[in-house]
This record gives sequence, structure tokens and C-alpha cells, in this order.
Amino acid sequence: MDYQRPALLITGGAGFIGSNFIVYYMKKYPDRQIINLDKLTYAGNSSNLKEVEHHPHYHFIQGDIADEDLVTSIFTTYNITGVIHFAAESHVDRSIEDAKQFVTSNVLGTLVLLQAAKTDWEKRGELQKRRFHQISTDEVYGDLGETGKFHEATPYDPQNPYSASKAGANFLVKSFGYTYGMNIVLSSSSNNYGPKQHTEKLIPTIITRALHNQTIPIYGDGKNIRDWLYVEDHCRAIDTIYHQGKTMQMYNVGGGNEQTNIDIAKTVCRLLDIWKPEIADTSPAHFEELIAFTEDRAGHDRRYAVDDTKIRNELGWEPLADWKTGIQNTVKWYIEQWNTNS
Repeated sequence: MDYQRPALLITGGAGFIGSNFIVYYMKKYPDRQIINLDKLTYAGNSSNLKEVEHHPHYHFIQGDIADEDLVTSIFTTYNITGVIHFAAESHVDRSIEDAKQFVTSNVLGTLVLLQAAKTDWEKRGELQKRRFHQISTDEVYGDLGETGKFHEATPYDPQNPYSASKAGANFLVKSFGYTYGMNIVLSSSSNNYGPKQHTEKLIPTIITRALHNQTIPIYGDGKNIRDWLYVEDHCRAIDTIYHQGKTMQMYNVGGGNEQTNIDIAKTVCRLLDIWKPEIADTSPAHFEELIAFTEDRAGHDRRYAVDDTKIRNELGWEPLADWKTGIQNTVKWYIEQWNTNS
């Protein structure tokens, strides 16, 4: 590896969105070098990167973003010209059980990265040229209500420890821009779905539990609404924002697909009725019978949806995957994994 070759540092690149982004990015820019720093916790999986693991311009480092010595050494060793910061504890239920780990990873880890980047880029005289892109979530805005959408200027109102830690990290990133003149940009997306997502998340949970003929738990009355963004569309948006977004700006990224949790569960079950009828307990296959409502999650926001007019108008991005195609591709991917591992 050429250590002085310009390199993009990706944090959390073995996770769901990060791994999809790395594969997307290296296909689009095969001559560019990527350093992937990931702790490989429950949410990270090295097999998500099998498409690029032998690529000559890809290098993986296992480690914690909150490890100051490690992060500093990465900037010292490699010519890091930009950072796209995915790494975060992101499972809301886990944050309710143990908020401290979320603050350590999402707030302290972000601070460590910012300080290391600032120090290195100042020494190189390129603090205002090299970019730090913070990947965030629409959950920082809080509960939306029945109408309207979140705008970039919507005040933060996080409702759980996860979203509070992401809001704190966002404020830190912005402070480094304001205080030190660092070239930062932020993006907040709606709920992502697609291949490689951890099985604790809603859509993979529905699919995998149905394939195992297990009860499919749905919180509350199932009418909580999220706007769903296909992960490849998000990768395209991140690429666009990182290269074209204006310094010190936030960009919302939405999918334009508002769905209730119960409707998602029913859609997935109907697809499995068609594609995997042989494993159903009923004949004809009727996976919807596995759905069961459970006690609602504490602090469960009712609805999220983002207004992505800014990225559409200023940067020319728009989602390409419609909900029908995206959810079919997602269910098919998990079926393929099931068939391979069964």
C-alpha cells in the first residue's frame, strides 16, 4: 500500500450503510484508496465487504473510534484527505438499556475523530480543503406528528438516548466548523432498508423471523410511520454531498416512501407467501398469521419524514428506487442468504 496516496477514511464501514457505501464507492472510483476503521461489534460484519476485501486500494483496520492513540496513528500513517463518519451505536432498544455506550461511541468517538483530523490537516495546511462528513439520522429532530416534514432548520428534539447522542455528535461537528474553520458537512437520512442490514432492525426482523416460522413482534398498534430510503439511493446521496455539498451545511435525504410498521410487515409476509410457501406452517402460505403486537417501546416516536428539497434542488440528487422494487430486492436478498445458510 502507498501510504502517501490520498485516502478516504470510512468509519463503521463494516456496518449496514457503511459497507454498502464502500462497495458502491469502489465500483464508481476504483482508483481511489479507502481506509475502513470498524470495531466489528454486533452491528459490523466483515463478510459485508467480501466484494472489495482483496481490492488493492482497500485497507481494513479493526479498532474503536474512541481509541485516541489508534485514530491519531491512522492520520499519522496515511494521507487522509477526507472522512465519512458512519460509525455509531444505532439500535434504539439497546440505547434504552445502556445509554453510556452510546455516548462513548457516538459523542466521544466523534470528538476523537474531529480532533485527530483537525490536528493532522492543520499540520498539512489543508484544514479548509479536506472534508469531514458526518452521517446522521432524522431521529435527532424528534417526533413529527401527523403532518409536515422535517427541514434542515428544524430544531433538534431527540426522544431517546440514541438520537440524543447523535444530536450531540452533530453539534460537535458543527462546532469544529464554526470554531476552527474546519470543512465539515452533515447529512441526515430517513430510515434505510436494503441488503446487509442487521437482523435486529425492523425489516430484517420481519423477514428472518418469518423464515423461521417465529412470531413477528410489532410494537404498539403498528401504526408508527417512517419514511424509507433504499440504501443504494442513500449511498448515491452521500457521494453527492461529500463531493458537492457546501461547507457547514446540513442535507436531509429522504426516500419519499412513508409506511406504517404494520403495512411493512404485511407486505413482507405477502412476498414470502409467494416466494417461500414451502416453509410456512399454513397451507396456503399465510405468514401474516405470525404477526403479534407487543408492548410499545419507551419513547417511541410516532412519525418521521424529511423534506429533501434542498439536496434535490441544490445538488440534483433524487432517489431512484421505488418502494415496490426496493422491498422486493431486500426480501430476495435475505431469502438468498437463507437458502445459502440452510
